[in-house]
Amino acid sequence: MSIAKIIEITSESTENFEDAIRRGIERAEKSVKNVRGAWIAEQKVMVEDGNIIRYRVNMRVSFVLE
Repeated sequence: MSIAKIIEITSESTENFEDAIRRGIERAEKSVKNVRGAWIAEQKVMVEDGNIIRYRVNMRVSFVLE
């Protein structure tokens, strides 16, 4: 039997939402082992002078405890 835990993280990118998600997962894997999935809870953009300058995601990352 395995037990999973979920952490909530926020990540951002100047490129797009997919890049923000990828960066968040990569960073989470530096802190926890056995990352198994993520749920995107929220997507936001930061706007300056009518232009999108940052893409931000709030996600819940699941990982299996050893």
